[in-house]
Amino acid sequence: MSEQSADLRETVRQRYAAAAVQVAEGGSACCGPQAIEVDENFGSTLYASAEREVLPAEAVAASLGCGNPTAVADLHEGERVLDLGSGGGIDVLLSARRVGPTGKAYGLDMTEEMLALALANAAKAGATNVEFLKGAIEAIPLPANAIDVVISNCVINLSTDKQAVFAETFRVLVPGGRIGVSDVVAADDLTTEQRADRGDYVGCIAGALSLAEYRQGLEVAGFTDIEITPTHQVADGMHSAIVRATKPTAADPARPETCCGVAACCADSEEAADPAVTAHEAKSAAGCGCR
Repeated sequence: MSEQSADLRETVRQRYAAAAVQVAEGGSACCGPQAIEVDENFGSTLYASAEREVLPAEAVAASLGCGNPTAVADLHEGERVLDLGSGGGIDVLLSARRVGPTGKAYGLDMTEEMLALALANAAKAGATNVEFLKGAIEAIPLPANAIDVVISNCVINLSTDKQAVFAETFRVLVPGGRIGVSDVVAADDLTTEQRADRGDYVGCIAGALSLAEYRQGLEVAGFTDIEITPTHQVADGMHSAIVRATKPTAADPARPETCCGVAACCADSEEAADPAVTAHEAKSAAGCGCR
């Protein structure tokens, strides 16, 4: 990780740690341009009142997202769900209710303060089918083929290595598994500099991918059936979007690159879809069964 990337990650960690502390002390938090801000484009107002009412007030107050991924992930009884960047736990707790006692909801976060808040919220909610993990979304601490559905709420845009996030998400999903993500995306005609002009990195704006970049990143990781649907504007040319995609159940002859982002996987002519890495590196990162 470059020094700049490490600095950005630490800035993000500090911002969300401060948000967790403020919520624990009775305040509220939101993923706006200020450290703590209530904004109609972000936070708990994007959840139905019936959903908010069944959760601890602290879980609702700590909602930092730009959407409601549990409303679009089509969760089913018995499924295993992973929330990337789970924060105060609102999406984990809602997911746990949807998958029921035979399912399980995992939350992954790198911030100790948020993990402590999430554990307290889970205890208040009486949720027994949840587990919170400490770690980075670029290196998910779960084995390959362990999760049915991956969700995330306005967190992937904060990563400084989004391709690693896509590869890790692909790796932990079972064949046929899917993602249902809310995230901020930029219009394709906005440059990186123009995105930065519209908001800072920790405010979920400057680090956002364009629509085309997001799609390409998912394709390189091996995902199919990709849908990216903007829902509401959060800044000029920047939108919250619902992102759906599927991990194929088997290699598609029409899309040979779907095996871990590698074309002609395991053949003498195999090569990574991403020219920046080798085929071996691509398969290792994605947890591909063939080496």
